[in-house]
Amino acid sequence: MGSYDLSTANRGPQALAEARLTSAGPRASLPRHQPQPAAQWASPDNTGDRPRHRPPPLGARRSARPARLPCVPGRLLALELERAELANGLRVVVAPDHSTPVVALAVVYDVGFRSEPEGRTGFAHLFEHLMFQGSAHVAKMEHGRLVQGAGGVFNGHTRPDLTSYFEALPTAALELALFLEADRMASLELDQENLENQIAVVQEEIRVNVLNRPYGGFPWIDLPALAFDTFANAHNGYGSFEDLEGATLDDAASFYRAYYAPANAVVVVAGDCSPGPALELVERAFGAIEPRPAPPRPSFAEPPLDAPRHRRRHDPLAPTPAVAYGLRAPDPLAATDQLLAASVVAALLADGESSRLRRRLVHEEQVVTELACYAGTFGDALSTRDPALFQILLFHPGRRPETALRRAVLEEIERLAEQGPDPDELARIRSSATAARWREMDQILERALALADATVIHDRPELVAEIPGRLDAVSADDVRAAAGALAAQHIAVLEVLPGTEEPGS
Repeated sequence: MGSYDLSTANRGPQALAEARLTSAGPRASLPRHQPQPAAQWASPDNTGDRPRHRPPPLGARRSARPARLPCVPGRLLALELERAELANGLRVVVAPDHSTPVVALAVVYDVGFRSEPEGRTGFAHLFEHLMFQGSAHVAKMEHGRLVQGAGGVFNGHTRPDLTSYFEALPTAALELALFLEADRMASLELDQENLENQIAVVQEEIRVNVLNRPYGGFPWIDLPALAFDTFANAHNGYGSFEDLEGATLDDAASFYRAYYAPANAVVVVAGDCSPGPALELVERAFGAIEPRPAPPRPSFAEPPLDAPRHRRRHDPLAPTPAVAYGLRAPDPLAATDQLLAASVVAALLADGESSRLRRRLVHEEQVVTELACYAGTFGDALSTRDPALFQILLFHPGRRPETALRRAVLEEIERLAEQGPDPDELARIRSSATAARWREMDQILERALALADATVIHDRPELVAEIPGRLDAVSADDVRAAAGALAAQHIAVLEVLPGTEEPGS
């Protein structure tokens, strides 16, 4: 994967661990290939989620769907959305915003870790790397040079259900970005040299980001393996060295043909563009790509745990113990409002110095040094299909046994289930959550990615406009119900202990 942070959580897992050891930011990142340094706006030729704007070809559907975004009491922000579908099945969303002369392009494919076949762990991420190794009309590494040369930035990332490529560029470079993305969708250059080179790159990422880093991969690699049973949900999305080394050109060609079809992708163009001209450019770039059917989308559902689970692993680089608790989050598609209520529970527990777990465990009892709570593998539950995890992470000096920490966590969840939040406490969290959402959506690239994710996962880009208002509508009863559903579950407990495991222990 590229260097773009995989998590949208305020305090992601990996970065939370890093923040304790360095001044790293508060997001979890799954290692990816690092692009060259870019100017403030990178050219349209770099790794990343890029919006695809295209005019609907003959037979394509096109419809304007304006949405109103609640911003602050008494005010509304209009988010204009126009959707189209090309004849080859590519879905397109255009979201004009003329406030700055910049466009963001996001191309998101409906494939991620969970789509990998057994014996090919890490393949979705490996393929993200291969997408930057050249195509029929773009030489190897040329994508990034062209994007940056046009004044843009680019990147890409892989998650359980999605792989995203994106750029932000000056308005005049939109056509270039579309050409670059369409060329690799239509005619990626796959050869043995590129495959072997990128396998080595990914293996080095694993060494740097997991094997030789304190708390490497915590908890996104090990907690799903404990909390889930099926291969799709439980396996390591980074992949094993053995599986990566076993990847063949035939595997890559089959994966590309199955999952990188226009009908399995969404293109979003957001920013300084007009829907008509933007759709025409998208049609010109992508319309001639061969239509292929989207692959069948299996259900990844599995029942919740029927008993608690507990696992310990030793980390010779970790300076202090850590523990991650996993519960099942509500279904992001079928129970979106319940998921939002669970996200409010997470914020009540861990967001801010006055949050319940932080106040109790960090300030009053002084048995935890840092903590986080969120839903989704990387705090991105709305960009994930069911099943998703509700996660609580604690870093602690070992003054209190894990069982006591677990008891404190469950007590706070049960207290919310029984008593609900205080009115002022809930108002603060709702205000903070909606403001954070607005700040994120104010960034044109984040907006493009959110629209693309909502289209792939929910088939509703307008969901982006609804989330702030739906968060602000979460009631005390909703919080009690969400906390009660969490408290009623069996918990998965993953401990990380400093040092090496003693023989026979």
